[in-house]
Amino acid sequence: MENSAPPKPKLLDQVRQAIRARHYSPRTEETYVGWMKRFIFYHNKRHPAEMGKQEIARFLSSLASESHVSASTQNQAFNALLFLYQEVLQRKIGLIEGVVRAKQHRRLPVVLTKEEVQRLLASLEGTPGLMVTLLYGAGLRLMECCRLRVKDIDFSRNQIVVRAGKGDKDRYTMLPAAVKEPLLQHLQAVKRQHEEDLKAGLGRVSLPNALERKYPNAGREWGWQWVFPATSHYTDRVTAERRRHHLHESVLQKAVKDARLKAGIAKPAGPHTMRHSFATHLLEDGYDIRTVQELLGHADVTTTMVYTHVLNRGGKGVRSPVDGLVVSLSPGRP
Repeated sequence: MENSAPPKPKLLDQVRQAIRARHYSPRTEETYVGWMKRFIFYHNKRHPAEMGKQEIARFLSSLASESHVSASTQNQAFNALLFLYQEVLQRKIGLIEGVVRAKQHRRLPVVLTKEEVQRLLASLEGTPGLMVTLLYGAGLRLMECCRLRVKDIDFSRNQIVVRAGKGDKDRYTMLPAAVKEPLLQHLQAVKRQHEEDLKAGLGRVSLPNALERKYPNAGREWGWQWVFPATSHYTDRVTAERRRHHLHESVLQKAVKDARLKAGIAKPAGPHTMRHSFATHLLEDGYDIRTVQELLGHADVTTTMVYTHVLNRGGKGVRSPVDGLVVSLSPGRP
């Protein structure tokens, strides 16, 4: 009797395999799978193989007309479904007509003044304080900071290598002088923790792409360790090994929120606000926009140019005529 063929993986498992084969980030995998689930549930759990352009168009239109998502969110959902049909189900989708498009609103980023940044940083301490200082001082994105590895910080050249940033691109940015000594002290403590993990038979971190297979022992080396490791271990779902992940981004998000409230800052500032403030303050200090573009890792300078609009906010630098008068104002009643 012949052996029966192994069962075909479930659809979402096929999706995960296809995403990992193309070396997409874990965040992209999570996002794409989330949109596919929403698409399936929207159509009462019908299998995507039974659906096509009409169902995709209805789902995308509902995001704009019912959920009122932004244009970028609608595009993200479309890219996820395009991946599902073309890369997993092997079906060409082509032009999808009749989709209600989400309106693309132009929004200026929230930017803190230098004095507000000072107050915010003064309200932080420990590892979150060090990380937020790097977000502002080096223009890092939240996950770029969380995923920093020891080998990517060059103290002699005062620079940080940001690996696999947005668009899977590497770039250099500066290592601020203000964080060098605190960061060195922090890494000494992290190294002691790593050495204790090694003695306990642990000390392994995950490696990108196929490096884990090519260099089986690299995951225990000091250079590959996270600069900001988590406080506990997790069990890898593939190897069943206990490993240490980087600090979860939610820890930093909560720390910034608490610090903002403590500092009495009314603006809705989050971790990414520090990157916006970094770019704006560099332009205020007279640095060339191309230099700022390179430090931020923007593919197109027009993306960086949004910060010139922030600089011009409030009348585009025009002096109000009332400022030339001598007026005496009393505060209005609340």
